[in-house]
Formats: sequence, structure tokens, C-alpha cells
Amino acid sequence: MVWNGKLEKVDDNRWLISRDQFPGMRTDAVIYSNDRLIGNVLNDNSPQQAANVACLPGIVGNSMAMPDIHWGYGFPIGGVAAVDAYQGSISPGGIGFDINCGVRLIKTDLTLEDIDGKVKDLMDELYRNIPSGLGSKGLTKVGQKDLSEILDIGSEWAVENGYGWEKDLEVTEEGGHMKDADQTGVGEKSRKRGLPELGSLGSGNHFLELDVVDDVFDERTAKAYGLKKGCITVTVHCGSRGCGHQIATDYLQKMEHYMKTEKVDLPDRQLACAPLSSKLGEEYYRAMCCGANYAWANRQMITHWTRESFEKVLGDSAESMGMDVVYDVAHNIAKMESHDVEGHREDVLVHRKGATRAFAPGRSEITMKYRDYGQPVLIPGDMSTGTYVLAGRQGAMKETFGSTCHGAGRQMSRKTAIENLNIETVRKKMADQGIYLRAGSDEGVLEEAPDAYKDVSEIIEVVCNAGLTAKVAKLTPIGVVKG
Repeated sequence: MVWNGKLEKVDDNRWLISRDQFPGMRTDAVIYSNDRLIGNVLNDNSPQQAANVACLPGIVGNSMAMPDIHWGYGFPIGGVAAVDAYQGSISPGGIGFDINCGVRLIKTDLTLEDIDGKVKDLMDELYRNIPSGLGSKGLTKVGQKDLSEILDIGSEWAVENGYGWEKDLEVTEEGGHMKDADQTGVGEKSRKRGLPELGSLGSGNHFLELDVVDDVFDERTAKAYGLKKGCITVTVHCGSRGCGHQIATDYLQKMEHYMKTEKVDLPDRQLACAPLSSKLGEEYYRAMCCGANYAWANRQMITHWTRESFEKVLGDSAESMGMDVVYDVAHNIAKMESHDVEGHREDVLVHRKGATRAFAPGRSEITMKYRDYGQPVLIPGDMSTGTYVLAGRQGAMKETFGSTCHGAGRQMSRKTAIENLNIETVRKKMADQGIYLRAGSDEGVLEEAPDAYKDVSEIIEVVCNAGLTAKVAKLTPIGVVKG
């Protein structure tokens, strides 16, 4: 469905849907985009979703959408909204089904010369060691007691049990552990789905990528992040698997029932929500924190197996190869944070649905080693273009509650991609670019084909020109494992 509403251009990077355009809007909706991308934005009805979010009870500031905006469930993917921490509502549609689907970047001290002739071996070993694809199951058998600890403390459990290094936690958002987690509200079905899948990539847009740092835009910040031109890196993108999906599903049903019972009027039932101060709202928030913890433990275990794969193929220790985690960012999450709202400090719950936290230098939430440089922000493009490393800037603190985009953003649905793209053409394009691809199915490759995505460099230009982030480095893929 093409959007036919009124969109006012504010400047080269911002577009406005005024609060008086639709009944029920409590605030304006702002879409970050430029003249070249806005046509893609209008190709679906995601601007209407951004306007609908402006109707959320307790919303403060604007409803916002990043330049990778596209149609989602409830919120658009790329949607950001903050609500008052005491008077606001929490909406599972503003977080997503894949709770804490996020990105982790692992750097190395290796160069292309160091892995010459071994890229295929590395990717094959990574493909063997890290289960991927629809229905994939983890290699480690964890019991119910382990799962309970994972839901409680996330990455801390993984490190305590030998999956990584203590210093990995310092460079993981929230230390890999949302401390408000309470598994009382996590149902048996979520546990049952999550138990066998821990330590797996899954399918869809999840991936593991072997990259080389091709460009450095900010030498000072790149050095602080441990990145230098020519070094090899690994990017991991995955989330909370069936555990998080089931948590979202369970609470959407409960909140839809709440909306009917309490006669809460919103323009879209997919925006089903509950007051944060209610038993249901608090229970969902704490269960969502458990889903986020599961995702961090999942990426931590994948980090461990990535290091083991490098050790086996290259015959050196992960420590000697400098395989440190640069950072781990969360998408699809809601967080309690303190922000300036209309000139005074307020506690708010920030929904980031397909969006990334991008805190500017000085925020106490940023690990000390990066606090003077801004939070690392990891933005993958499609599987042929790689990933941008950015740093959070003051514009994000002033305008978007410390948020920015999370990727390239789809311009073609999965169904359309499967129906219109050719698998041999996609594979040839990857091979011609020198990218070794391992994937579980042709259908999975077509769904995630480069042509299905917007140009990530355009997305990056918008968020950087708008002052939300600054470019630090560009990573180019040489090997890809697709779920």
C-alpha cells in the first residue's frame, strides 16, 4: 500500500507529519530521510505507522522514524518513541518479535595477507561451528537451570561458563545484562523454544560476516575502537530466537485483550499497549529484559565459537590474534533512560524498533574506554556492501533520545525478492565481488539479496548529516554466512 498522506519537507534530512493531520495524534511524527530515499519511504504505508505511534498514551517528544524505515508490526521498522516512565505505555509492537536482535563487532590484528588462501577454510569452519538457518539448534545442550540463569543475567552466564572473556562484558550494551529482568512472566512455551536454540544464528536477515576495514574516516576514534585500515573483523547479527519471539507473541495477545477490556482507542490494534505502571505493563517489560538477556548470551556464545574457529584454521590463539569485541549494540528493545525533554530532565522508556542507541561522548552508560569518543554504532548494509562503524553524537541526544538507524532497510519484501530475483545472478554477483557465501538455502539467499535493500551509504549520509552520528570506519565483506 502506497502512503498518500501529507509529508512536509523540513530540511535536507527531515520530513514532518504534523500532529493535526490525523485524529488522535498527540505529537508530530518526524521521518529522517533525503530526497533520494524518500521515494522508497512512500512506497509502503510505514509513514502512517509513524503517525499512529504519535497516538501512543504517554508519548513525549516526537514519534520518529530513521531513514531505513519500512513496514513493520505496529511501529514501523526504524521507529523510535519515548514515553513518560511513570505515565506512559509500553507496546510490544514498538520493540519487535526478535527482542534484542543486535550486532556485535569483533576485531582482529590480522590482515588479508595473514589469511591469504584461508578465507574459504575460515568460512567453512564458522559455518560448521555456528548453526544457522530456519530451525537451527545450538551445539551446546543447556538445561532448564542454565536457561533460568541466562534469562536472569545474560552474557554474564556465558562468560562464567567459559564462553568468552570478562572484558567482553565491558563493551556490550548494558554489560550484556538487563538488571530489571524477572522471568516470572516468561511462559513455558518461550522457555521450550529457547532451550535448544541457544548459540545459533537463526534465519532471515541474521548473518555472520568476515570483513576487512577498507576505509577509516576518523583516525582518533577508530584507534580507540581498535580498528585500523586493512585489519580483519567479524560482524555477527542475531537475536533472541524463538524465546524472544514467543515472549512478544504472548504479551501482544494479553495487551490486545487489555485494550478491548479497558476500551483503549488507538488507530491500529498492532499498537496494543499497557501502562508501564500496570501489572501487565511491568510484567512485559521485565519479561522483555529476559529476552534481551537471552540474545546477549546467544551472541556471546557465537563469539566464543568464532574465536575457536580462527584458532583451529590459523593455528594461533585468539588472544594473540587480538580478537577483542569492539562493541555489541541492541536493536528491538525498550530501555529506561534519562533525557532532556523540553528543557528539563525526565525519566523515559525509549522504544527502539529496528533502531540503535547512539549516545554522544560523556554519557555514563558508555564504557569508560569509549566515553570520550561516543558510543560505537554498528550499521550493516546488505551482504555485498558490508558494515559502517559510526559514533554517537549530540544531535541524537537533542532530537532522537540518543537513537539512530540500524541498517540499510528493506526496499523489497521477502516474498517479492523470492519471486523476482534469480539465485544464480545473486551468487554470481557475490562471487564477482570476491565474497565467499555459505547459506542454508537458496530461498534464504534470495530473501536477503542485495537488491532487496536500500543503499546503506545513503542511509548513513542522512544520519550523519542530521548530526545523529559521525562516520568512523567502513568494513567490506570477504565472506558471509547467512541464516
